[in-house]
Amino acid sequence: MWQDWLIEFLKGFGKLFLHPLFYLSFLLAAYLGVSRVKKERKNFTVRSKNAYFELKQLLPVGVITGLCLSIISIGLVLVVPMEMIIYTGIITLLLGLIWKTRLLSPVYTVGLGILASSVSLYMGWDFFLFSESVIGGDTYIFPTAVAVLGLLIAAEGLLIQKNGSKGTSPRLTKSSRGQSIGIHLSERAWLVPLFLFIPEGVLSIPVEGWPVFTVGDQTYSIILVPFLLGFRQAVQAVHPTVAVRAVGKKVLWLGVFITLSAIAAFYFPLAAVGSILVAIIGREWIAAGQKAQEKNKGFYFTKKNNGIMILGVVPDSPADKMGLKVGEIITKVNSIPVQDEIQLYTALQKNSAHCKIEVFDINNEVRFEQRALYEGDYHKLGILMIQDEKAKGNEAV
Repeated sequence: MWQDWLIEFLKGFGKLFLHPLFYLSFLLAAYLGVSRVKKERKNFTVRSKNAYFELKQLLPVGVITGLCLSIISIGLVLVVPMEMIIYTGIITLLLGLIWKTRLLSPVYTVGLGILASSVSLYMGWDFFLFSESVIGGDTYIFPTAVAVLGLLIAAEGLLIQKNGSKGTSPRLTKSSRGQSIGIHLSERAWLVPLFLFIPEGVLSIPVEGWPVFTVGDQTYSIILVPFLLGFRQAVQAVHPTVAVRAVGKKVLWLGVFITLSAIAAFYFPLAAVGSILVAIIGREWIAAGQKAQEKNKGFYFTKKNNGIMILGVVPDSPADKMGLKVGEIITKVNSIPVQDEIQLYTALQKNSAHCKIEVFDINNEVRFEQRALYEGDYHKLGILMIQDEKAKGNEAV
């Protein structure tokens, strides 16, 4: 028996590399990285992080998340129709190819995939891509498909909280009054491979009475399905870490609610359709709520009278090595008050071998950072800021 399970796991794992989404995810992450670098160079002449940053975020956290979800899906024996997997893949490919990362939320890709597969099964469509369904004539929506949707939404929320708030991209824009302001953009793609059961195979599971066991002769296969999750959020009214994590928390709770609604879908099949609609409306409500909050508040990254607001920090720069963070305000350099780039340069040149900086952190507490400077360091401290309107171009200082 265990040999069959091992073979099915290996076969399911191998199918991951046959899925076009596996390769599209790398293409999308590379595109996001290159696009971000171009926009940052346009604003500041330097990039905050290299173009490989998004690629580095694609797999590690996604694979770990997928492993955790796979343990849950195997433990709960989550069986889904093959049609759902194919339709979800097609929808994800279409949305991914138009580079709309916001639409790669599972509420759209998986939710619409479930609805499309349900219509396909109900209408009896049988295309060459689809194996004949072994699902009973009265079963068109698996309650477990809704559970998978809920788990992936919860995973999206966790990824937004833990990873989406890291390495947000600084940008410059104009307010309605024509004033230069800073914003931060979090745009990310994660590849989450998830082991799922599909009907018809060599595995039989010795559990009686589980809701999903209403299909065929109760034999199954295991397949490793790549789910491409995307996220995009612009922040201008609060610190980006606070804003992104707040959205992630709401998405997480939405996922928990949809997962629990799968129980209702077992007893009332139409409740599955309601769960999908609730997921889509809920995700849109979260996005609209975040935009409304941003609109009703003032701008977070603006020029300050008491110092220089740090819009971004270049990795491995002197500023980064001193521990300066996005959102902090530099008030003094070498005991000299500073408010703009010229004053910063002047204060740095006061002591070309050593730099002492006084900053207000995001909690409005004062702290001091200091570091020895080497030749050329004072020319490129590694801080991205909002410069004066009179400045010719925007550069890192």
